[in-house]
Amino acid sequence: MQGLRTVYYGWYVVAAAFMVMLLGFGCAYSFATYFPDLEREFAASRASVSSVFSLAGALYFGLGAISGPLSDRFGPRWVCITGLIALSAGLFVAGSADSLDTVYLGFGLGIGIGVGFSYVPAIGAVQPWFTTRRGFASGLAVSGIGVGTLLGPLIATGLIATLGWRLSFVTMGLAAGVAGVGAALVLDNDPSRHADAVGVKRSGRCSAHSGMNLGQAVRTVPFWLLFLSWLSLSFAIFIPFVHIVPYALDHGMSASAGALVLGVIGVGSTLGRFLVGAVADRFGRLPVMAMSFLGVALMLLVWLVATSQWSLLAFGLVFGTCYGGFVALAPAVAVDYFGTRATGAVIGVLYSGVGVGTFFGPPFAGYVFDRFESYQAAILTAAGAAMLAVVFLMLMPSTSRWQKRDNQH
Repeated sequence: MQGLRTVYYGWYVVAAAFMVMLLGFGCAYSFATYFPDLEREFAASRASVSSVFSLAGALYFGLGAISGPLSDRFGPRWVCITGLIALSAGLFVAGSADSLDTVYLGFGLGIGIGVGFSYVPAIGAVQPWFTTRRGFASGLAVSGIGVGTLLGPLIATGLIATLGWRLSFVTMGLAAGVAGVGAALVLDNDPSRHADAVGVKRSGRCSAHSGMNLGQAVRTVPFWLLFLSWLSLSFAIFIPFVHIVPYALDHGMSASAGALVLGVIGVGSTLGRFLVGAVADRFGRLPVMAMSFLGVALMLLVWLVATSQWSLLAFGLVFGTCYGGFVALAPAVAVDYFGTRATGAVIGVLYSGVGVGTFFGPPFAGYVFDRFESYQAAILTAAGAAMLAVVFLMLMPSTSRWQKRDNQH
């Protein structure tokens, strides 16, 4: 027991956030494996099926604007637990669906509310515990999303093959609810309650909540440049998560091959969260984020010509790494510019832009396919949106210049 006391509590928060995100996003990003069954079961168009995920994505990023302030005020623990219960209940409803509308209700609302009330509070809880190692700690926590992206589709594929898509939803909902609530009980966003923990200096803990409140942050130019950048990128970045399995089927591959590509995106995403976060702590989080966005744009262009399983796997690995870089750096960049006074609220409102992009991107790709029987125009548009995201980041003042200006005021 003495050995356990020597571990800085911030790392327990990182581990709990990792698990919460693994479970929530593992369920969310398994959606593409259900896509063919839902399309067939309900005789639905690709635009309408992909809109199920977009509803979930728009909610789980958009609701951060609500769950973030709630977490700042009441703590992340019970906000996360509320979300995980909603997620579990939603998957139970999706498993009993007799129409696509019920899938919207169960998966769309359930996953949307569930992840929306757990993601921002969990990642926000990590930020006050670290300063110099914030990028690494954030990357480690959100690598749970990468591991979930790897395991979720593979587990769902196996469950669908053995139990059918309905019981697969139910099984994943039960597992996520039980394990997620257990992890959420560890979360805490107030280091002052653990001031006697060993390793505070080594971990670079924040000495106090400082910086801007939400009202001050939204009146700054960098806030809206980040908002627009993340909105543009999210329009593009979630299209493969929804359409890669039907894309694989269109090119003569099996559904399990498409799920494997999703899994490889998860592998790349996990690598990106570890590696990009650590690199960014040394070379600057904003420029490394811009490079990650540029990588997304370039890899979407590669997707245009990726028509074999091996080329899709290569696309998935590099695309996932760039995506992982974004998710690892986003909360740390927000704290770099706006401080830790209102971490949950600021990140939550910024992520509402991600919700807007997610709401429109995958259905747009489905609509393009339904009309032209090809994803080409959708992928080109997505690459353009990712490049626009890079432009918005290039307009940002450097972190050092912004912090110097903020101190002067």
